[in-house]
Amino acid sequence: MNTPEYILLLDVETANTVDDPLVYDLGIAVTDRKGRIYEEYSFIIYDVYRCERELMQSCYYAWKIPTYERLISANESKIVQFSTARRVVRQLMKKYNITNVAAYNAYFDQNALNTTLRYIFKSSKYNRYFFPYGTKFWCVWHMACQVICTQTTYQRWCRAHGFISPSGNVQTNAETVYAYITQDPHFQEEHKGLDDVRIEAAIMAHCFRQHKAMKKNIFRGCWRIPNTKSIKEKFAA
Repeated sequence: MNTPEYILLLDVETANTVDDPLVYDLGIAVTDRKGRIYEEYSFIIYDVYRCERELMQSCYYAWKIPTYERLISANESKIVQFSTARRVVRQLMKKYNITNVAAYNAYFDQNALNTTLRYIFKSSKYNRYFFPYGTKFWCVWHMACQVICTQTTYQRWCRAHGFISPSGNVQTNAETVYAYITQDPHFQEEHKGLDDVRIEAAIMAHCFRQHKAMKKNIFRGCWRIPNTKSIKEKFAA
């Protein structure tokens, strides 16, 4: 029996600005190309969630706090220091011999984790990168834009259900892509770390099931792939 290729899939929720995001919710799962989950964790980051209360009380985040308190009380999420979350991630990578880390918008998640690490440890030269040296990053968003969002059925589905931006582009976010693969146009993403990891595992598995050549690297302009001029003209009303 072949050993599966294990992948660490993660999702973060952050406070502060987009340019300097601080992680307060980290969801992680050990998965594989078929979307099977072997271990999963929901971590609420003490250093931000408890220690940066002014940020967490802002209008954008404050409504989430009661939900997180219920998750913590029910032991569905564990409140830990950021250093503990980082140690668990590295232990999982060692345990499963993982070198590939995936996220839907991998650029943002990677940057947010590094930014949070440097903020907490005051940019110590020993604590600048969250992941071990040599880690490879897969962007599920880039993958989906190539092999799901370019499909004729996806393009038609988005137009039929109004998943089109004011500029006429089909939406490519995780919520829309998951709604498509489950054929549930009313699906709403939880925007909580572990919940989002689970849907992203399903999206990644769906990408691999297409059996098409695709790049997995970070490409911040990947949304343009299914929104070329030729594709938009093909589906123009």
